[in-house]
Amino acid sequence: MLSAGFGKPDQDGITRVSNVKLTVASAQFDEQQALFVAEIVERIKLKLQEGGVEQDQLEDLTASIALSIAGIIDDVAGVEVEGVEVHPYLTFRTESDELIHCGENANTYEHVYGAMRKLFPA
Repeated sequence: MLSAGFGKPDQDGITRVSNVKLTVASAQFDEQQALFVAEIVERIKLKLQEGGVEQDQLEDLTASIALSIAGIIDDVAGVEVEGVEVHPYLTFRTESDELIHCGENANTYEHVYGAMRKLFPA
């Protein structure tokens, strides 16, 4: 189990993070979110290229996969596994004891288009 730099898991494998600050920082969160999405989109494109996807399909497949992942991260895709609903909530670590968030679900979906424009200029 990863501790994300907040301490070590106890005997049950649970990491206690009682001293972590959860801060609403919308502008900083949005900047981090855009960088995060750009990296995801770039890695998707790279892996598709490594897999031999033809150039004429590369942009559509990259966008399709990125938007699908963004829908999961943003909690709009409706993830349920064996009757258990999964509701992600994106945060970013800024300090060893601070997480930032935007006060609601992420909107990574909106950043996919900007990342796509940079990777696939018209």
